[in-house]
Amino acid sequence: MGSCIICGTDVGGGRVCDSHQEDVVFDFRGDSPDDLVPSRFYRGVVDGYAEFGVFVDLAPGVTGLLHRSELDRRLDSLDWEPGDDVFVQVKGVRDNGNVDLGWSIRQAGREFRGVLVQESDGEHLPDEEPGGDDADEPEETASGTSAEPEASTHRDTDDDGESEESADETAAGDAEPADVEETDEPEAARNDGEASEPAESEAAAPGDDEEVGASEEPEATEGDESDAEPERASIETLGDAVGESVRIEGEVVGVRQTGGPTVFEVSDETGAVDVAAFVEPGVRAHPDVEVGDAVRVDGEVESHRGDVQVESEALVLLDGEAAETVRRRIAEALTDEARPEGLQPLGGDETVAELADGLLDAAEAVRRAILESRPIVVRHPATADGYVAGAAVERAVLPLIRDEHAKSDAEYHYFTRRPLDEPVYGMDAATNDATRMLQDRDRHDEKLPLFLLVGTGSTTESADGIDLLSVYGVDAVVVDAAVADPETRDAVDTLVSPELADVGGDETLSTGALVASLASAINDEVRADLRHLPAVSYWADAPERYVDLARDAGYDAERVAELREAVALEAYYQSYQDKRELIADLLFSDGGNLAAHVSEQFREKLETEIETADANVVTEAVDGVEFALLDTDGYTHRYDFPPTPLLLDDLHRRRADGEPFATVGVGTDELYVRTTADVSVRDVAERAAELAPNADVATAGVREGKIEFLSGERDAVEDAVVAAVAEAF
Repeated sequence: MGSCIICGTDVGGGRVCDSHQEDVVFDFRGDSPDDLVPSRFYRGVVDGYAEFGVFVDLAPGVTGLLHRSELDRRLDSLDWEPGDDVFVQVKGVRDNGNVDLGWSIRQAGREFRGVLVQESDGEHLPDEEPGGDDADEPEETASGTSAEPEASTHRDTDDDGESEESADETAAGDAEPADVEETDEPEAARNDGEASEPAESEAAAPGDDEEVGASEEPEATEGDESDAEPERASIETLGDAVGESVRIEGEVVGVRQTGGPTVFEVSDETGAVDVAAFVEPGVRAHPDVEVGDAVRVDGEVESHRGDVQVESEALVLLDGEAAETVRRRIAEALTDEARPEGLQPLGGDETVAELADGLLDAAEAVRRAILESRPIVVRHPATADGYVAGAAVERAVLPLIRDEHAKSDAEYHYFTRRPLDEPVYGMDAATNDATRMLQDRDRHDEKLPLFLLVGTGSTTESADGIDLLSVYGVDAVVVDAAVADPETRDAVDTLVSPELADVGGDETLSTGALVASLASAINDEVRADLRHLPAVSYWADAPERYVDLARDAGYDAERVAELREAVALEAYYQSYQDKRELIADLLFSDGGNLAAHVSEQFREKLETEIETADANVVTEAVDGVEFALLDTDGYTHRYDFPPTPLLLDDLHRRRADGEPFATVGVGTDELYVRTTADVSVRDVAERAAELAPNADVATAGVREGKIEFLSGERDAVEDAVVAAVAEAF
C-alpha cells in the first residue's frame, strides 16, 4: 500500500490518488501503449509534424498523435522542433495500438504539482529505485499528509533538467523541510519563527507602493537597507541575464491564467517579457493586479523553449509617485521611438510625398501600438491590390513585434490581418471585430486594438461600421488611395487620402503603392523587400517609376504579372482568411514555381469565363455611348472564380477602344458599371433613382462601381442606369 504524493491518501498499487491524477506528470518508461493511463499527463519528445498534427514519442517505440483539432492554437503557430520536450495528455489508446493525445496548457514540469516515473510494473518517484517498498516512505506530518514527497515534487525540473524551486520556496530562504507543506503561505507566515522582524520586512513607504497577493518584498540584509536594493534592469537586457536574479519595473499589458502559474506580460520602455507567478496550479496569483497597472517584479530570469521568462519571487503593485515614474518613463520612450524620422516614398512618387504628414501620423500610430503592446488589426479588400497593401504592412510590423516581445508566438497575438469580401467596412465586419476585441479584453485582459483600414473605410458606406468601433473608443487609421468622403474625416483618428492633401486624387495611385510607402516608414529595414509590391498592385498600366523599381529588385514584367494573378486567385478562395504564410511565400519567398503554377490556374479560369461572357454580351448605343451589357446571373458562374467585379474589369479592358464606352453587368439585385470616362457612380445611382423611383436604387460600393436595387425592378433599373451613364458622358 502506498500513499499519494500530493495529499498523502493511502492508494493501492500506485503513488497518486484518483483525484490528483491530472496534477502529476509522468515519465513513461514502459514498452507498450497498453500501459498508458487515459487522462494522465505525460512528458514526451516531438518526433515530427504532419499536416494533421504532431507526432510525440512517449517512450522508445511508443508514439502518439496530437491532432490539430486538439490544439488551442493553429498548428503552424507551434514553435516545437523535433527533439523538444513537451507535455501532452493521453486521451485514449485504440485497439490497434494508436495513441490519441490531447493538448496540455502546462508546458513545463514546474507547472505540475508532482512528477512520477511510470514503469510497466508500477510507479515511483524519480529518485527512487523501481519497486521500492513502503519502508522508504517519508514520515507523515501532523495533518496526516506526507511531507517528503511534497518537498521533492512540488516543482519539477525545467526543460534543461536543472531543478527549480517555487517562487515561495526561494523567498523562504533557509526553511526546513518540515515547513514544506506551507510553501504556498505568504513569506511572513512561513518565517514566524525566524529572527528577522516581519514588521520591518513588510514596511513600505506610505503612498509609494502596495504589495499584493502572496508574495513579499525580499528581506533586507543587515546593515543599510539602501545597499540591499537591487538595480532596475531593462527588459531588453534579460536575454543576457538567464539564471540571474533581477528587478524590473513596468506596466502590465496582459494577464493569462495557465494550468500552473499566472503569467503577467510586463512592458517597460525597452520591451516586454512574461512574468510567471505561482500560488498553486490553475489559481490566479495577485488577483488585484490588472492590465494597465504599474508593477515592480523581483525574480529569476529563465529560458523556456527559447523564450525568456521571469519567475516572480515578489510582485509589487506600484501607486503614487512610483507608478507615475514608471508611466512617465514609458511615455517618454514611446514618444521618442514611435515617430518615424521621415518618409521616403518608394519610386519617388510625388503624390505619395504630398501625403507625407498623414502617412507619418499613420506610421506613428502603428509603431506606438506595437510599443504599447496593443494588438493591431488590419482590414483590407480581398483583391490583389488589397492583399498587397495588407502584406506590406504585415512585412513591416511582424519584425517589430518579435523585437518587442520575448514570446516566440507574439506575432500571432498582436497582429491580425482580416480581408473583406468587398472594399466596404460595413456593420457585418465591424460587429465581428467588436465581438472579438471585447472577448479578448474580458477573457484575456488584452488591450483594445488599433484598427488599420487600407483600401476601405473612407467612404460613407463604411460609416456605420466605423461608428460602432468609435463607441468603444478604439483608434482607427484609414489609408486609401481613392478620394475619401468628407463625412469620413471626423469619424476616424487618422485619415490618409489624396483628396485631403489637395493633390486631386491621382488616378495613377493604387492603395498597394501608397501603403507600401507607409510600410517603409513603419520599418525602414524591410524597405528592400517592398520595392516590387507597388507594381504588383496595378492590373494595367502601372506607372513607369514602379515598373522600374520592380525591375531593379529583380522582378520583370512577366514575373510581376504572375505574382498579381496568383495573389488574385488565392484572395478569392477562403477570402475571409489572411493566408499569411501562403501570401508571404508568393510575394517574398517564392523562387518562381508557386506563383507560376497558381498564375496558370488563374489564366485558365479567367479565359473560360471571359469566353462565355463575351459570347453573351449585348451591345447597344445610347446618345453616342457604346454599351456592353452582360446578364451576370445567366452567363457567369457566380460562386466560382473569377468574381464578378474582376471578370467585368477584364471584359471592359478588352472591349474598350478609347471611344465613349461603358460595360454594365446586371444581376438579380445588383449591377456594376465600368466606363472609359471619369463617371461618378454615386451620380449615376442618384439619377437612376429618379428614373426608377420604385426600385430603391442606392450606391453599394464606389470602388467596385456597384449599385443595388430591388430585384422586382431589374429591367427598369437597367434602363435607368444606361440612361444615367450616357448623360454623365
